[in-house]
Amino acid sequence: MPSTPPSRPAPPDPSSWQAPRPSIPTFPSPPSNAAPASASSTLSGASAASHHSPPSPCSVPEHHAAAPLDSPSAASAHTAPHGLLTPPVPLRAPTPVAPPPADPLPRRQLLVGGYVLEYALRRSSRRSIGFMVDDDGLRVTAPRRVSLADIDDAIRAKQHWILSKLEERRERRAARLQKPPMEWVDGAQVPYLGADIKLRLYTATRNRTDYNPDTRELHMGLVQGATELLLKERVKSWMQQQAKILFVQRLDLYAARLGVEYSAFALSSAGSRWGSCTAQRVIRLNWKLIHFSLPLIDYVVAHELAHILEMNHSPRFWAEVGRIYPAYDEARELLRKRAQELPTLFN
Repeated sequence: MPSTPPSRPAPPDPSSWQAPRPSIPTFPSPPSNAAPASASSTLSGASAASHHSPPSPCSVPEHHAAAPLDSPSAASAHTAPHGLLTPPVPLRAPTPVAPPPADPLPRRQLLVGGYVLEYALRRSSRRSIGFMVDDDGLRVTAPRRVSLADIDDAIRAKQHWILSKLEERRERRAARLQKPPMEWVDGAQVPYLGADIKLRLYTATRNRTDYNPDTRELHMGLVQGATELLLKERVKSWMQQQAKILFVQRLDLYAARLGVEYSAFALSSAGSRWGSCTAQRVIRLNWKLIHFSLPLIDYVVAHELAHILEMNHSPRFWAEVGRIYPAYDEARELLRKRAQELPTLFN
């Protein structure tokens, strides 16, 4: 890592950003008398990609013209697949899925502000006590040498922040419960790069996926007897593939601007974090960022890369973020808002 970053052109102002036209890889449409090609393999949410591994062909322009911060991305034209006049595939009810395992972390209770606060405690080699609030509640990470009494004192000192974050989470859960559940049928809409795309289902002898960016339609050939669960997994797999391609491109672009190198990249499926960076310079980005517009993805990319220089959220850290992404304040607030509006599509 160079001590003084090389000079580079100033990044474009995200407020004047125009959605790029990424070339999303598709499968060619088969002739009417041929069987469709098989879909690409599923990408695991935790699969890692080396920093130096060449991504699949999907390019995003480095410079942009005027457009809103969270406008949808455009894309180049592709031909829609054949066989769309066949009736949509009837989906069977999904097979019941076993519930996730219980949280293995020990949980403690503490009386704070008149409330009984329960939290999960994890010991680590870190030097300070850290707090995180997610859908499972409060998680505390503390050094092994710190006593339980000191941990409780730290929680009391941070109680206003903790209680406000817990209330935000409660309101988000209530808002999600009020939304009608999505029906995975022909014509269903899924958010992708800042705007909805429409699912088009048709009967096929083999599973197949094609995306038409002109109509913003995702054509999916399904075999007879396909379940709703299979359809959800197919859509999730396709979005993870696009996320892996796009995120590597944005990481390479902003790493060059910041003058840093990351050692590896992996997709994440974290429930409450959009990204993370380790001391070994391993970057993880939540694949669900693919639901949002490119400027919001870029903000998270810039945020995590800045942690290579500053493993904290000090003024020095935000100065590094601002060097490559000046509108980070606006993007941070917009990401929080869009995350609250995002429907629960996948478990």
